[in-house]
Amino acid sequence: MFRFEHSEYLYLLLVLPVFLAIFTYYMRGKKKALKRFGTMNLLRSLMPEVALKKQYFKFWILFICTGLFILVIAGPQFGSKLETVKKQGIEVMVCLDVSNSMLSTDISPSRLDKAKQILSRLVDDLNNDKIGLIVFAGDAYIQLPITSDYVSAKMFLSSINPSMVPTQGTAIGSAINLALKSFSPSETSEKTIILITDGEDHEDNSIGAAEEAANKGITVNVLGIGSIQGSPIPTSNGYLKDKDGNMVLTKLDEKMAQDIAVAGKGMYVRTDNTNNALKALQKELDKKAKSEVESKVYSSYDEKYQIPAWILLFLLVAEFFILDRKNKVLSKIKLFS
Repeated sequence: MFRFEHSEYLYLLLVLPVFLAIFTYYMRGKKKALKRFGTMNLLRSLMPEVALKKQYFKFWILFICTGLFILVIAGPQFGSKLETVKKQGIEVMVCLDVSNSMLSTDISPSRLDKAKQILSRLVDDLNNDKIGLIVFAGDAYIQLPITSDYVSAKMFLSSINPSMVPTQGTAIGSAINLALKSFSPSETSEKTIILITDGEDHEDNSIGAAEEAANKGITVNVLGIGSIQGSPIPTSNGYLKDKDGNMVLTKLDEKMAQDIAVAGKGMYVRTDNTNNALKALQKELDKKAKSEVESKVYSSYDEKYQIPAWILLFLLVAEFFILDRKNKVLSKIKLFS
């Protein structure tokens, strides 16, 4: 695909017809003035060194140069290219619990919405870091591979809901194990996992997974979200009830969340209706040593101004050496006499 980066400069091409009209008017006036002194054949014999055709030739060179200059400043671009950008940062994999219990409203507006708000603010605070996103309930799935594309990260984040994972449960261990496999294998930057969960009904070896991460030098930070007292789980028909008709209450399993953070040599903080959890998390990430990370960035268009620029330079040099008068040496050469 071809385009101009600054297409607004192309409006300057409208001056070219104006230049042509002015030059045409000037040359006609010049010819009329000369005819007052006699016929053109007579005047050519009186002015043997004057070359009127060269004036036209020089004008057309400058005319073309003006057009090429406008094209150059408009920035012609074509095709695409892949650039490798090196920055100083860390890698962060987020494991977000999307089980039905995260719909509870003991944290306003809900546990899940609060978690999404925290992550959105966290992405805004990232600088040259990479981030990935895993959602989990009864199983874990990669929602966003590790990337430095923060716009995509926020777009994927906004679309998260419990229906993304068909199996209910809280497979924290599976989420941590999947996060360990999702980091860039060739990067030497510091890596960390952020686990956001209410911890209820966890089904697998989450402590063992956190210990494995710590052994690999990857910390596991846990944000426990929810109340210890418990809260009902909203459904389309009111609130979730058990088989006996009793309302089901979901409680934050803080002890389990703390144990995971200890095993993963990371930080634990309980999330409430304030911004304290976000501030604590940002402070923890700031402690990480920033190291060089590579990002592959696609640049949609490649600059192609060089070709018209070289033609422009050649024509300007040529115009400089073209004189209005005939060359005495060259005029004596008669190839076809």
